[in-house]
Amino acid sequence: MGDFTVALNPPKTFGPEILPPISRTSAAARGRVTKISFKPHGFRAIRASVMPSEGQQHSSLGDSLVNSPHRNDVVDVIRRSAISNCLSETNLHNTVPGLLSKTRGKVRDIYDAGDYLVLVTTDRQSAFDRILASIPFKGQVLNETSLWWFERTKQIVPNAVVSAPDKNVTIAKKCSVFPVEFVARGFVTGSTDTSLWTVYNKGARNYCGNVLPDGMVKNQKLSENILTPTTKAADHDVPVTPEEIIEKGLMTQSDYEEVSEKALSLFEYGQQVASEHGLILVDTKYEFGKANDGSIMLIDEVHTPDSSRYWIASSYLERFQNGLEPENIDKEFLRLWFKSHCNPYEDEVLPDAPEDLVCELSWRYIFLYETITNSKFEMPLTEEPIHDRISRNVASALSSLK
Repeated sequence: MGDFTVALNPPKTFGPEILPPISRTSAAARGRVTKISFKPHGFRAIRASVMPSEGQQHSSLGDSLVNSPHRNDVVDVIRRSAISNCLSETNLHNTVPGLLSKTRGKVRDIYDAGDYLVLVTTDRQSAFDRILASIPFKGQVLNETSLWWFERTKQIVPNAVVSAPDKNVTIAKKCSVFPVEFVARGFVTGSTDTSLWTVYNKGARNYCGNVLPDGMVKNQKLSENILTPTTKAADHDVPVTPEEIIEKGLMTQSDYEEVSEKALSLFEYGQQVASEHGLILVDTKYEFGKANDGSIMLIDEVHTPDSSRYWIASSYLERFQNGLEPENIDKEFLRLWFKSHCNPYEDEVLPDAPEDLVCELSWRYIFLYETITNSKFEMPLTEEPIHDRISRNVASALSSLK
């Protein structure tokens, strides 16, 4: 299927980029902040001009993440009342009239409601193609984060959202889902078997149609954003090239071209927004479907801490220069804990995630939501059981759609 090489995703060669020397003086002390400048299909690191207020805001992100009164208050609530009240499973087909069936995903429980789908985002935490733990408030964070992004990206691509009757629920239009996940990447990083750094470190130099040069190191910025699509095989993700996607009939050439262009546009927009809030959107995944009228729709989730990797921008360059891992606001640290304590791909039984790590991940998800949306995360105040609340809200929403 070489005829598709140029039209779909021609192999690109990305040369290693020499990062500028970094002063030991902190960004806060200089009154400057590291900014990320984005261009179509790429971005570059630059030194910002003097912007005291913005610099102070961004340079404090790392401190706010690990040590702030707000963090302590949130973690205290999580530890006292939320950690034992996670939404790990739902059974709305037993409590809400009109639901026809349930499909259990890694994180979402999906219910068939005739013309619509009811997507309930639980607190289940997945990685390595399995469930690791339940994280308090995670489902609410993911649902509300996605809704925020869906509203702001609909000018790039329409989405399937109909309504959001509950903090953990989205009602969506049905569509024909493409069996391909579009993973957009801006850096060589990651710890899973399909991550760019893992395969690169094992010697791969052509990954999903992208040719990579020798000499790159972990967490290095690519000279241009790339797509590394995956598809499902049994219970794990399998990287595929654009040619394989067409050969296997997973997508048509025209659908692939349209979706890949939209995926890169979404990623570039997400990077711009993240940069404005002192963050780097490192990589993410998108899922798409086709509506009855043939239009492409964005589905599932957008730029959440579950589907995306975020780093704090102000400290990235200096930490990279010194061989340190970036300050991250995602689940990578939990992945790394499991990799150091077991074989998460092969061990039949995994150790329980430590409570401190569960609380920390819950806080990081909330922190990311508040940082990106510039709004306060509203914890449910009622003592009503979560499942009862969701059942009531979904039943009311579905009745209004009839």
